[in-house]
Amino acid sequence: MALLSFLGAIQQVTGSCYLIETHGGAKVLLECGMHQGRRQEEEGNRTPFAFDPRTLDAVVLSHAHIDHSGLLPKLVAAGYKGPVHMTEATGELLELMLMDAANIQEKDAEWESKWRARQGKPAVQPLYTRADTERMLGQRTTHAYEQTVEVATGVNVTFFDAGHILGSAIVQLDIEDFGQTRRVVFSGDLGNATAPLMKGPSILRQADMVLMESTYGDRDHRDHQATLDELEDILQQAHRDGGNVLMPSFAVGRTQDLIFYLGLLYQKGRLPQQAVFLDSPMAIGANKVYARFQDQLDQSGVEAIGDFDKGRRRIEKWLPILKNTQTAEESMTINRFKSGAIIIAGSGMCNGGRILHHFKHNLWRKECHLVIPGFQAKGTLGRTIVDGAKTVKLLHQRIAVNAKVHTLGGFSAHAGQSQLVDWISHFEPRPELYLVHGELEKMRTLQQVLQERLGLQANIPEPGDRVAI
Repeated sequence: MALLSFLGAIQQVTGSCYLIETHGGAKVLLECGMHQGRRQEEEGNRTPFAFDPRTLDAVVLSHAHIDHSGLLPKLVAAGYKGPVHMTEATGELLELMLMDAANIQEKDAEWESKWRARQGKPAVQPLYTRADTERMLGQRTTHAYEQTVEVATGVNVTFFDAGHILGSAIVQLDIEDFGQTRRVVFSGDLGNATAPLMKGPSILRQADMVLMESTYGDRDHRDHQATLDELEDILQQAHRDGGNVLMPSFAVGRTQDLIFYLGLLYQKGRLPQQAVFLDSPMAIGANKVYARFQDQLDQSGVEAIGDFDKGRRRIEKWLPILKNTQTAEESMTINRFKSGAIIIAGSGMCNGGRILHHFKHNLWRKECHLVIPGFQAKGTLGRTIVDGAKTVKLLHQRIAVNAKVHTLGGFSAHAGQSQLVDWISHFEPRPELYLVHGELEKMRTLQQVLQERLGLQANIPEPGDRVAI
């Protein structure tokens, strides 16, 4: 029988990784994500893989976010030379994200080595380099949605739109072993049906086994219009307080949605700020990719905002106070704004990137506001702030958290609990179900709800579990 090993994003939300092995000898890796959050979890990024990368026949990737793709350069550096299968849009976004990640790895290692040298400690090496990443990008093999391709002997893969970010996919694997075909469906990250630019997740109806994400398995998102109203209230209050508004945001997906929402408020005369700074080279690049793949977006949203890049005059008309700050020098000029600015910058969970520098200049100021527009994993700086920390350590300094902190769950790019239940309800007969990509308490809540509403028993695997397909 074919076997499935649960290697990452098991009872946690990052580090997605699953290995499929057939009796005929095929080995396919599904996802190769980076662990993010607690220090001990991030240290897991440096441990050797639980398999020999040189023995893999193929890698299959659901989408470009780092918690699903971030260890691919390490995999290649460890000897993997085969193809990495993904959708066409994911192929373009992946280059942006992984080259940025490699740059961060090299700079962080250089910075840390300088501090260690002063303490007489040996230098550290980056997790991977830009050269490793360039080699990995040369191994991309892209496919259209709903196009079936054999990725290894007896293993056929089909991508379906997951509605999470541009290019995101539900991965269907049809595995032939001992003359029988078994179907495994991996949800990837399922999108929130209320997202303004993405289509809803594709509905699939048949599988023998399903791996389903459970990031928001414990709750539904707040009403979308109520969330937009709350954002407007926050921006109005920040204007009255005379401070800036900080928005840590994922460069791909979340940022494009925020531009849409801020433009919507601007068009209605309900945006009081003087400037919106998009302080993220990766997000600026992602906007261009979104422009090239507009046909894959929800057309009502596209028609409202216009072209993300090609028709720049359109986006300037939609949100004329938007200013892209590409260079570090341009980013530093934002510090001159003591009030009236909205600053969108990465990283989305506040564990690095330019948002830290804006925290340094704004987080301690009582008149400023911090808007957290999405999920913050345990152990991240964003989660620490959301949980009520009075001070935080960043850039080797301790900074007071005096800014007003707001969490807006309604803008999440992930499906909420009811959407997850609805998506899995379409499978007939009921498949063998495993919950992945979620914190344990949220998985247990979803497990109970699935039993009560659908009579469906969901399994919660342990890290390293291996099951027959």
